[in-house]
Amino acid sequence: MLLKRIWTDAVARWLYGIAVGGGLALVLLEPQVPLPMAAWVTAWSAVVLALGAWLSWRLPFEARWHEAQGDVAVDTANAALIVGLVDPLLRALLPVAVVALSGTGEASWPAAGWAWGGQVAVAVLWMEFAKYWSHRAHHEWAPLWRFHAWHHSSRRLYWLNNFRLHPVNHALQLALSLGPLLWLGVPDTVLLGALALTQPVVVLQHLNLDVHHGLWSRLFSTHELHRWHHSTEPAEANANYGSALVLWDQVFGTYRRHPAGRGPVKVGLFEASRHRRGRSEGFGWPGCCGPVT
Repeated sequence: MLLKRIWTDAVARWLYGIAVGGGLALVLLEPQVPLPMAAWVTAWSAVVLALGAWLSWRLPFEARWHEAQGDVAVDTANAALIVGLVDPLLRALLPVAVVALSGTGEASWPAAGWAWGGQVAVAVLWMEFAKYWSHRAHHEWAPLWRFHAWHHSSRRLYWLNNFRLHPVNHALQLALSLGPLLWLGVPDTVLLGALALTQPVVVLQHLNLDVHHGLWSRLFSTHELHRWHHSTEPAEANANYGSALVLWDQVFGTYRRHPAGRGPVKVGLFEASRHRRGRSEGFGWPGCCGPVT
């Protein structure tokens, strides 16, 4: 029993290293894998999420967050909508839209002469920059907050509500992060490399896991940091906007670190966003989710 607990703790503490290491291994082994790399990235992200969910049951941060609050069916349907329909459709249509708007399909990727690793680094930095400002704008501009509020409407954090996203919110973030790269002609291998390093990290953000990640939280947007982003207190929540990385939070002064083992008193919508409740709450209908204060 003791050995099992030690092993569980070790895996939990190195969860982010495992997630990124596995993604990197997939990229390096790309010529040998029999399926498209995109399928492997998705499969590895699912494995990482399943491991994180299992660890959450073994080492919960909040036991009460294991109790369903009438949200499982909603989160399951939302995940199916985003993962099964909206995201694949957007990824299929975005390259077509970029070519149509630019009027040319010629590649002009400025980092084309760089080593592959350098190109991936540039792609990751842009994607994270775009997602940071998209996320921040969704908090600071009331018309966008109406869509993003749906993500914050959950009153607990657990692995599934990572996918509680409004389609408009998801579409804007995807277009801003991937659109410019596609317009510049980024190679598919570079884009997949960037996704392989970031997507397995992002799926872990909402884990109900009681682990202090130390230096990992200086680099990645860990669940330890992200739980504070879901606080009902704007002073606590309007920070740590990074998607996979917290680099741009550190650059623009929105990085917040709290003592290990602590969490917000309550998670969910800000009081200013709860002035009208109902089935449409957080999903962008007029009268829902007022401006952030």
